[in-house]
Formats: sequence, C-alpha cells, structure tokens
Amino acid sequence: MQFRDRRQAGRELAERLRTLQEKGTLPHPVVLALPRGGAAVAREVAHVLDAPLDVLVVRKIGAPFQEELGVGAIAGDDPPLFDERALDRLGLSEAALAGTVEREQEEIRRREQRYRRGRPALDLRGRTVIVVDDGLATGATARAALRRVRRESPGRVVLAVPVCSPEAVELLRGEADDVVCLHRPEQFMAVGLWYENFDQLTDDEVLDALHASHTTPG
Repeated sequence: MQFRDRRQAGRELAERLRTLQEKGTLPHPVVLALPRGGAAVAREVAHVLDAPLDVLVVRKIGAPFQEELGVGAIAGDDPPLFDERALDRLGLSEAALAGTVEREQEEIRRREQRYRRGRPALDLRGRTVIVVDDGLATGATARAALRRVRRESPGRVVLAVPVCSPEAVELLRGEADDVVCLHRPEQFMAVGLWYENFDQLTDDEVLDALHASHTTPG
C-alpha cells in the first residue's frame, strides 16, 4: 500500500481523526506539524478538524561521521534527548556531540523564526494536542516532540501519522495518550517507500501550509 503524496495521506489520516473527534475523544484540538514533511499532512488534518495549526521544530542529532545516522533528537529549547544505546554502540559521548547539538539548536531557531514570522507559539494548556508527521521510522524525533509538548501542560496528547514501523509505535505508546497510525507494515524499511511522491518539502511549502490554515474561516 502506498500513498500518492503527503496531502492524500493527510486526508486519510484526517478522516480517521474526525471519527475520534465525533466520538468526543479529541476536545479543543490543536494540530502541531513536525516540519518539513509533516506540514503537508498536518494541513489536511487541521482543515478537517477545524483546528489551529502550528509547527513544532524538531531536529535529529546525527553521528559526526554519518549525519543520517541518528543518535538523538532535540525539540525547541529543550535539552537534547539521546539514544544511549546508540551512543554506547558507536563509542560516542554526549560531550563529543556538543558542537552538533549547538548547530541543530541554531537551525531550530532559524526555522521557527521563518515559519512563525513573529507570531507567538500557540497556547497548548488544557488543549488536545495532535502531533503530526509524515511517518515514523525510529520514533526518536517524535519522542522529543512529545516530551516538549508535555512541558506545556496540554489536556491530552495524540501522535498521528499515516505510516509507522511497529517498533516506533511501541516506543511511543508511553509518551502519548494515543498513537494513531493508519498503516504499520511489518517490513517497514523507510518512510519514503510508502509514498509514490516523497519529494522534500521546502520552507516556502511549510509557510504555504501555515498560511492556508490561518486564512481558512473557522
């Protein structure tokens, strides 16, 4: 099973969430996208649920010798969340990654300034916060995001994605009040394999998604 693109995946995810909303389990929702990829999915969710949309910028912390190999993640101005087993396996220390963490924090600040354009972050206190991404592989960045959200005293936290690995779901069950995942293929491999079109989104496309949400009545 493949989604055509992130917007189609978002529409299907939104229908699942609307069913929950109609049952009364998603009161006063706020949708937070994990950009960039999650923004296109979250746009559809926010539209169907008639909920405000914002971003939560999370960055992977990559190994120095291979940036794509994640050893942790960081959200907002929170302390980094490391995968201790990965650090031990690779012979790395948190101190050795201080430079990488600093660069990722700078990128988080840059993106937040660009995406929000002076707007304050949404107030999450007492709200049902729906954290949306385009998929979950290891779950490391989502875990950092969920812990960040918990610090803001929400009423309920839901993680919602179109596709996820079974391992990621198990990792995150204890971090969210509910995990909504449309497809959990046993042979997961990578998020992009479950989309026909998985082009990387640009900052402008993230801004378009946020602008559409802020200008839609309701």
